[in-house]
Amino acid sequence: MRTSLHRQTGLTGIGLALVLGLIAFFTLLILKIGPIYLEHLKIKRSLTALEEEETLPRKSKHQVKQMLMDRMNINIVEAITRDDISVYKEGKNIKVQVSYEVTENILGNLDVLVYFDDVIEVGEN
Repeated sequence: MRTSLHRQTGLTGIGLALVLGLIAFFTLLILKIGPIYLEHLKIKRSLTALEEEETLPRKSKHQVKQMLMDRMNINIVEAITRDDISVYKEGKNIKVQVSYEVTENILGNLDVLVYFDDVIEVGEN
């Protein structure tokens, strides 16, 4: 029994639909999750800029929070609130922690939860 190889070329309609469906799903994931990470980069840049502030250890907790919130407003960061920022002061050292989570609806009842926890420590030596 001889079979022709010419009959077995190409994708079937179902195979093509599956491939296109997978491409669409991963494109949707990138479009939904990508902005979350881009906003997180803005937050990290704001923390880095705050870390480079020389007068930071001499500021009060309220002033440090306000400085960080001002930077967030300039960078148009909407993912965090004042409650997500914790400032700890021990002598001449200061620790700023930003902990928050973002929930994004992907499709129907499928959600993605992304959790971030960033910390900077600044102190006078």
